[in-house]
Amino acid sequence: MGNTLSTIVISVLVFGALIFIHELGHFLAAKWAGIRVNEFSLGMGPVIFQRQEGETAYSLRAFPIGGFVSMEGEDDGSNDERAFCNKSVGKRFLVISAGAMMNLLLGFLLMILLVCMGNAVGTTQISQFGEGAVSSQWLQVDDEIVSVNGHRVRTPNDISYEFMNEDDGVLDMEVIRDGEKINLSGVTFDMQDIGDGLKAIRIDFKVYGVQKTIWNVPPYAFNWSVSIMKQVWSSLIKMVTGQFTLNQLSGPVGVASTIGEAASMGLDSTILIIAFITINLGVFNLLPFPALDGGRLFFLLIEMIRRKPIKPEYEGYVNTAGLLILLGLMAMVTFNDVIKLIFR
Repeated sequence: MGNTLSTIVISVLVFGALIFIHELGHFLAAKWAGIRVNEFSLGMGPVIFQRQEGETAYSLRAFPIGGFVSMEGEDDGSNDERAFCNKSVGKRFLVISAGAMMNLLLGFLLMILLVCMGNAVGTTQISQFGEGAVSSQWLQVDDEIVSVNGHRVRTPNDISYEFMNEDDGVLDMEVIRDGEKINLSGVTFDMQDIGDGLKAIRIDFKVYGVQKTIWNVPPYAFNWSVSIMKQVWSSLIKMVTGQFTLNQLSGPVGVASTIGEAASMGLDSTILIIAFITINLGVFNLLPFPALDGGRLFFLLIEMIRRKPIKPEYEGYVNTAGLLILLGLMAMVTFNDVIKLIFR
């Protein structure tokens, strides 16, 4: 019971913080653009607490499943010169994208913190092989991995990402060996079960680490963040193309369980999962799907091409339909999460 309660508390705090960061991005960008903000809300549903400061009401609402920044003229027309609808397309584009950008920025900063907490910065140079390593028939100690299947790798996480996208354990790799670039074809690895009927390459080698410096930590953290973004994007593509089923997706309940498990493993694991979630939120929100920030950006792009805005009521219909689809998907995924927790 105690573990369940602590998981709930930690998860609510994490979700709340990430939602706050996202909405803060919209809020700050709106203020910068001179847009009147009527309400800044953390949470959805009935108001628990509200305080008026100047022209903006700051609210805490009952359900910690989202938040919003209510701007004048955001959904309907307005004669107010400070209304969202009366600002340039460029300013509106910035305001809408700022939430996701804040999530991605937070992920990058958390990655910097995580790298600083570690003992060293990882490289792509092989230091040793595990017992019975199949790949040692092709690779050697001190090989520096340059690319995997034609894709440049700069960090151990890049290697993991490229390996994750292969389902047969056979790769083409480029390495630097004794100062020369060598192309290796058909490098083979063992496959291992990772649950839910999925298999992945078993990485059977370790890489060297180098001393952390002020010069190598930020680039490493940035590349790590980009690698996670690519993982999220790859997962979304697999979901859309049917390579992932609903049973393999996690909703709020599943994510909360993961946060609880990470918290029990230590601070570094907790920071990593929070970074992964906030980057996930940033990428997901930029998808060109109705009701998401990316969907609204898509409408702005259409407006730029047509040189006139789409009627607000039409955009409203599309966004409402998109929201209903997202809520339905969330309900199904949450149901699956609960079933997994009961029968695991």
